[in-house]
Amino acid sequence: MRTSKGARVGQYLALLGYLVFLAFPFVWLISTAFKPPRELASLHPTWIPRNPTLANFRQAFDEQPLLQAAFNSLVAALGAAVIAVLVATPMAYVMARHRTRLAKAATGWVVVSQAFPFVLVIIPLFLVLKNLRLINSLPGLVMVYVVWALPFALWMLVGYVRAVPTELEEAAAVDGAGKLRTLVSITAPLLAPGIVATALFAFISAWNEFFFALVLLKTPEKQTLPVVLTHFIGAEGVADLGPLAAAAFLATLPSLVVFAIIQKRITGGMLAGAVKS
Repeated sequence: MRTSKGARVGQYLALLGYLVFLAFPFVWLISTAFKPPRELASLHPTWIPRNPTLANFRQAFDEQPLLQAAFNSLVAALGAAVIAVLVATPMAYVMARHRTRLAKAATGWVVVSQAFPFVLVIIPLFLVLKNLRLINSLPGLVMVYVVWALPFALWMLVGYVRAVPTELEEAAAVDGAGKLRTLVSITAPLLAPGIVATALFAFISAWNEFFFALVLLKTPEKQTLPVVLTHFIGAEGVADLGPLAAAAFLATLPSLVVFAIIQKRITGGMLAGAVKS
């Protein structure tokens, strides 16, 4: 069906409006990070700072342990990504290759679990971690992130596994390759793009996560970047706007870089999961 010229113009305008809506917070964040206090307090704000300064960045590092928080976020995100992939990959293979009622029920449960709100699971998780003496510890936070990332990681990897032709595995079996050798030599290399995309998805999710870190981490030296950013807001709710914007800008950069690298792989993985499931 052909689309009229007026309809195409409307579509482009709608797309442009959506892109502006998405870009506005980040552009405003960058602008605020480089503005001196006088411009931040101005009644006539501008998009481009008249007198750009790095003072907000220096103040942010002086007032809060941003490097320690970034290290904590990195440990939690890397740990969650590695463990989630190690657990999800064999589970996804079984769910994709053995389409039993149990596998279908597990797939359905994975989809349903995505609708669970954070507040529904935080109390049982808190009690479990308390019994394991993992409250206020990065290993405990990593466990939570792994549990939270597993459903989506499984969904992505199942799609990738189903995209691998079973004829390749059958041909390897005919040539005398055992099951383990077939998995390692034939299937695993073809799954590599999906495994990388899944790992980086888990990394970004953990890097940006705030609620679990706020509830489970108590001492400042254990807190992650999203939690430390809240320290720039005073007890009366007044934000130290310049340093807050500078710190938030620095905290956003790693996830933006990672997402820019992998966005095609994530899209491919999601589409594969949607088509093959």
